[in-house]
Amino acid sequence: MAESDKLFAGSIPKFYDTLMVPLIFEAYAADMAKRVAALSPGAVLETAAGSGVVTRALAPRLGAGARYVVTDLNQPMLDYAATRQGADSRIEWRQADALHLPFDDASFDVVCCQFGAMFFPDRSAGYAEARRVLKPGGRLVFNVWDRIEENAFADEVTRAVAAVFPHDPPRFLARTPHGYHDVALIREDLSRAGFTGIEIETRDELSRSPSAREVATAYCQGTPLRNEIEARDASLLQLATDRAAEAIVSRHGEGPVEGKIQAHVIVATG
Repeated sequence: MAESDKLFAGSIPKFYDTLMVPLIFEAYAADMAKRVAALSPGAVLETAAGSGVVTRALAPRLGAGARYVVTDLNQPMLDYAATRQGADSRIEWRQADALHLPFDDASFDVVCCQFGAMFFPDRSAGYAEARRVLKPGGRLVFNVWDRIEENAFADEVTRAVAAVFPHDPPRFLARTPHGYHDVALIREDLSRAGFTGIEIETRDELSRSPSAREVATAYCQGTPLRNEIEARDASLLQLATDRAAEAIVSRHGEGPVEGKIQAHVIVATG
């Protein structure tokens, strides 16, 4: 993983939240919130919270006395997430590295993480940290994207942008968000971290947008793909966005568009 893959700063948090979240994250956030709330946890830790889509879905489902600690490695994303959340004394916002959590052993009933494990430089270490801060019988609930070929818009954008930079194609989407999809490897990493009960469900959803242009802007300007494009030639950001929009129109037509998205949802018990 390139260092720029982890950089969610500048205008990215706003584009990410206003465009990417409704495009691909909201449906899975609602699913995760439902799963976590069903466990009736008294204390929840969320890692890699991003712009707070899970936080907004889960907080209303937790009990009045629950403790909810929301963390992310990127302070700009965490700051943005906090602005989107109403005042709630149960929520503590804290910058934290999921591989080095600043919490005591056995502090939480549930650790949840939406589409963050793919960014961990050492997944087993991240899972081991989650297990360390879980109470006996606690659960780690997380999800990861399936391979890019099962996610229509991400695949189409990647191919279109590659054509703009044929000698050095930006591969952020395939490399990182969609680079950790092997179910056997996920099980192996969790087992190495000490988890014994591992349930994995593959879920497909439908991604919808008012236009191909919004989809292209979301991916090219609301994710670290933007960093890769600008590192090659910042003046070509708009051209790359245009080419991505054209590719989506050619496959899905003018006007509102929809495409398949697919992810693995994992619940692990130590």
